Amino acid sequence: MTGAVRPTAADASRPPGRPSGARGPDPSAARGRGSTAARGPWTRGARGVRRAGAGFAAVLVAVALASGCGIRTTSVPVDAGAAPSRVPCKLPSADVTTRSPESVAAPVYLVCASQLVTVDRPVPGGAAGGADPLVAARALLDQVQQAPPESERRAGFSTAVPAGLRVENPRTDDPAGTLRLSSQPEDLSAEALAQLVCTYAENEALVTDGSVVLGGPGTYPPRGYLCTSQTKSRPQDVTTPDVLNRH
Repeated sequence: MTGAVRPTAADASRPPGRPSGARGPDPSAARGRGSTAARGPWTRGARGVRRAGAGFAAVLVAVALASGCGIRTTSVPVDAGAAPSRVPCKLPSADVTTRSPESVAAPVYLVCASQLVTVDRPVPGGAAGGADPLVAARALLDQVQQAPPESERRAGFSTAVPAGLRVENPRTDDPAGTLRLSSQPEDLSAEALAQLVCTYAENEALVTDGSVVLGGPGTYPPRGYLCTSQTKSRPQDVTTPDVLNRH
């Protein structure tokens, strides 16, 4: 009786149904390759996901490199201050207002680039320094409240003084040098009040103890106002300083 053949280690690892010593491709291996081919679309999708992940990682690396180079992003608005003005605020010599032989040039303050800047305007000779205060005040008010001509508008000038404003006679109990306006000075815009005070401050006949004394039509006592460098540089933000309260 022939003895039984003992299976070897190679026989134990051989797939079932494949006889020992058989040659040629393994059918089970072919079936395995066929099942892998059946999963091809899923395999390609996995590769796409891996590619997308690699692309996203590359973007993160680029952002990190940009940050290292000093590039910063922010969601907080940055106040860089006011934009620089492009208007000259200066009249060419050919555009200076002409005047008659009976008039003299007087400086008046207009608004330009949010500041007060002087221009020369013609006023009657009798309204010059040393003239009657009321005559001088009316002549200067007439000039400072006029709409600037085209040459001044091109240079950026404008006025905030209302056209209907008037200067009246002071009252008998008013301090010397008082000018009474048809509106309360405090009811004018900050720019208009600053324009008027600084224009009057240039005329020595309208200055009393270093200030311009203004009152209104009401019963309020007149007040003294100074024209300071701050008044000229920021007339829209700072009210002309009140320096005294006269009785």
